[in-house]
Amino acid sequence: MSQQLKDFHHYKGSDLTKFEKVERRVIELILESKIPDEEREDGLIFELKHASGCTQIARILAQKRNLDVELSEAASTLHDIYVIMTGKYSNHGPLGAPIAEKILREVGGFTDDEIKIVYQAVEHHSEKEIHSDNPYIELVKDVDVLDSSLYKNAEGYYRIHKPLEIFEKYLKRIKAVRKELGLNPEEPWR
Repeated sequence: MSQQLKDFHHYKGSDLTKFEKVERRVIELILESKIPDEEREDGLIFELKHASGCTQIARILAQKRNLDVELSEAASTLHDIYVIMTGKYSNHGPLGAPIAEKILREVGGFTDDEIKIVYQAVEHHSEKEIHSDNPYIELVKDVDVLDSSLYKNAEGYYRIHKPLEIFEKYLKRIKAVRKELGLNPEEPWR
C-alpha cells in the first residue's frame, strides 16, 4: 500500500511539528537579535550557520546511534541558546539550559522527560573533556565539535583559545565522530 505524500512546509504555516517550531524559533531569535556583531563573541551569521549545521549533523548522528532524531535535533539546535541571546560564551551551557526549557514550554507539546533530556544536553554540552552515560549529552557534545571543526581556521581557534589538555580532548572527540561516520579521522579539520 502506498503512503500518501505530503508537501514540505518550508518552515512556515501551521503544519510544523513541535521540533520544527523549536528550530524556527531559534532562527527567529538569531534574526531578531539587537546585539551587533561588534558586541558578540561570535557573529550572528556564525550563530545561524552553527545552529543549522548542528541540527543537520544531529539528525545524521542520532540515526547512527539509534537515538530519537527529533529530540536530538532539538537539543542540538538549542545548545548555544545563551550565546544566541547574549552574545557571550561564559558559562553558556548552564545559563542556556533554563532558556531552552522556556522555549520548549512556550512551543508546547513536550513531555517533562523530553524537556529534561534537552535541558541536560544544553547544560552539559560544553564539558567536552567529561564523558557521561547520557547519550543525548554526548551526542550534543559530538555534534558541536564536529560542526565547529568544519569551519576554516577552526583548528587555529581551538589551539589559541583552549588549554592544550582541552584542545586534545576536542581533537579526540572530532576524530572519533569522523571515524564513526566513515570519514577520515586523520583529517579532523576538513
